[in-house]
Amino acid sequence: TCAIAPFRYAFMALSGEARMLRFSNFLFPESRDPARDADVIADSIAEAKLCDELGVEVLWLAEHHFDGNCAYVDPVTFAAAVLAATKRIKVGFAVAQVSLHHPMRLAEEMSLLDNIGKGRVIVGLGRGTAYNVYEYQGYGIPHEEALERYEEAEGIMLKAWTSPDGFTHEGKHWTLKVPRLRPTPFTKPHPTMIRAASSEEGALHLARRGVPFLMNVQSNATTAKRLALYAATMAEAGFDAAHVMRCLDESWVWRNVVVAPTDEEARRIGIPAFEAMQEHRKTLREKIYAEQGIIMKREVVPPARVDPDAALIAGSPATVAAKMAEIEATGVGGVICSFRLGPMAADVAAGSIRLFMQEVAPRFAGQVAAAAD
Repeated sequence: TCAIAPFRYAFMALSGEARMLRFSNFLFPESRDPARDADVIADSIAEAKLCDELGVEVLWLAEHHFDGNCAYVDPVTFAAAVLAATKRIKVGFAVAQVSLHHPMRLAEEMSLLDNIGKGRVIVGLGRGTAYNVYEYQGYGIPHEEALERYEEAEGIMLKAWTSPDGFTHEGKHWTLKVPRLRPTPFTKPHPTMIRAASSEEGALHLARRGVPFLMNVQSNATTAKRLALYAATMAEAGFDAAHVMRCLDESWVWRNVVVAPTDEEARRIGIPAFEAMQEHRKTLREKIYAEQGIIMKREVVPPARVDPDAALIAGSPATVAAKMAEIEATGVGGVICSFRLGPMAADVAAGSIRLFMQEVAPRFAGQVAAAAD
């Protein structure tokens, strides 16, 4: 466990904040057959509505292209549909692949979504995939430029949202003369933002900036260690204890989750779906490497991300609640739960979400309160 967790709880008690661990859904629907894309997209809208009805706090959207790993592909367009179809749930990006977008177009789109949702948007930003070179090739963008494009684009987006008289920008990738952005953001001074950090180095970089972050799938031990370093680094950078604790509470960690009436049924459903998902995600990447000899980064991943015994929380409501309590003890503010894994049927994922929100989430303070309003 992590020593920072009691301090987070103490700060929340002093501030009058009642919530502890929060829960969200990562809507990441796989579609292996192009002929079924429309069905999977319709299922995804239905899942978003279900999460809204059950009081899930955030619905996170992914961005992946060309491989069927994410059926709706474009999270910006899909977010508009979700916001129009729901009433309460926040819609977050986990993440928008910033290096594939023109920053002014993305700033406009996010501002529009912020208005459509009346502040229900969380703009999650990342540079883009570190492994799937075909995504960059399909957009005609050199993958070697991904990080520098992301860093320049983030600054442009912030200027666009906060410059009422317009601004100019001269950078490596964009030279811009921008009048005032319209529509102006609903959320002031700009839409809620969060950044992804898949490595310890990335997390500490964000700590020095004093901002919360999204973490990938990892072991609880790694989560606790990284959060402790993150908090210490933020304090060393001069941020006070209240700011540090707010950032911890606004940070999220990703886990794969399957809930069923019994442990045996959950594993029977979850393990084959998880393994099929992992296999599918590397197939096209390996195909491109075999055909072109191009590899961005050799994927050496820990068991906590690919081994179902380590990377999958599958069990009865009691078992899953115990696992969530372990995550809560690391000090992180929220869990991004991936419920629909690989080829899992939509109704199976919906059943898992219902069980989680009805029998797991209520064991943690602050959950499903929105649904009861």
